[in-house]
Amino acid sequence: MRILIQRVSSASVTIGGAVRSAIGPGLLVLVGITPEDGAEDIDYLSGKLVRLRIFDDERGVMNLDVGQAGGDIMVVSQFTLMASTRKGNRPSYIAAAPEPVSRPLYERFVAAVEALTGRPVATGEFGADMQVALVNDGPVTIWMDSRRRE
Repeated sequence: MRILIQRVSSASVTIGGAVRSAIGPGLLVLVGITPEDGAEDIDYLSGKLVRLRIFDDERGVMNLDVGQAGGDIMVVSQFTLMASTRKGNRPSYIAAAPEPVSRPLYERFVAAVEALTGRPVATGEFGADMQVALVNDGPVTIWMDSRRRE
């Protein structure tokens, strides 16, 4: 499982011309899932996400997590995070889990983040053609992979 975390001033998801969800300051999290992912991956990444200290404290030092900063979280499924560009110029998405596997894991990830924060999480719509808008704050963008725990 991979997540791409972006600290944002604001973010929104629009589907078919209608805004599905929007947040103010907080985190926009894109999630990619493989067929091998499971509960351990969800627990690891959801825990790291909510404890990640990437918000400024009163001294301007990145020392606060999203909850301490009073930020919102938006989680959007994105199978293209599993792209391989190793061969040729057309990305391969063979590493991405099919919908019957990835949808329940995505939903469990969202539920885990909600449980850890005690707050609702904004989402996109799984499998939909979405327009995601964001204002990256910093910019701060962090990539995490449950198989490569760096």
